[in-house]
Amino acid sequence: MDAKLLDILVCPVCKGPLVFKKEAQELVCKPCRLAYPIRDGIPVMLEEEARRLADTEEV
Repeated sequence: MDAKLLDILVCPVCKGPLVFKKEAQELVCKPCRLAYPIRDGIPVMLEEEARRLADTEEV
């Protein structure tokens, strides 16, 4: 994931910062507890495509 792109991407729901999870290839929004997938190197920033994190899953 390009660091410059990561700097400008925000959560489409709350406009908060995202954390890149390399092993899962996801961008995670901690306040919303949503994980946006990265497919073929392209972040999919749609709420309906995001995975809701389980309460037990560490952010």
